[in-house]
Amino acid sequence: MAPILAFIDAIQPVSPALAQALAAVVRREILPARHLLLRPGEVARRVYFLETGLVRGYTLLHGREVSSWFMQAGDFVISILSFFAQQPSAEYLELLEPAVVHSVSYNELQQLYHDFPEFNYVGRRLIEKYYVLSEQRAQNLRSRTAAERYELLLHDFPTVFQRVALQHIASHLGMASETLSRLRNKTT
Repeated sequence: MAPILAFIDAIQPVSPALAQALAAVVRREILPARHLLLRPGEVARRVYFLETGLVRGYTLLHGREVSSWFMQAGDFVISILSFFAQQPSAEYLELLEPAVVHSVSYNELQQLYHDFPEFNYVGRRLIEKYYVLSEQRAQNLRSRTAAERYELLLHDFPTVFQRVALQHIASHLGMASETLSRLRNKTT
């Protein structure tokens, strides 16, 4: 519970009452690599905070896995559309490494927002952060060359090649694995 409280406290100081309410609802789990937090057709009922580990969000397109994003320790993980609209998901959320996660359900989160107005500020700041990241990813795919996308990923996630399979990185960057291999060979 301490890692999630420290993260939230850095955004907005957590009152003792809010800390107690969070402790009552936050669920901590230790999960193995390849565990699916969400599958297509399921409704995302929980938002996750990664204490340790790495998660990949992906969809299937014509039978191919297309990685949308990667989140690591210190990040919140959610299927935005499914969670906030409480509708079936189109994406998978897969742990790429063993992980320690803390989670809260949709209904518990709504109750926390209701009972602790100061917690709404935390929610808004987190949504802003992840919306900006989503827009940056979309703009990078539309307006950057393959080499530029590769360089940005290395800048933002230097250990990506030690932690993520090449085909997942290539699909995230919107390129073939062979193109990614050529880019890597040029820079090493």
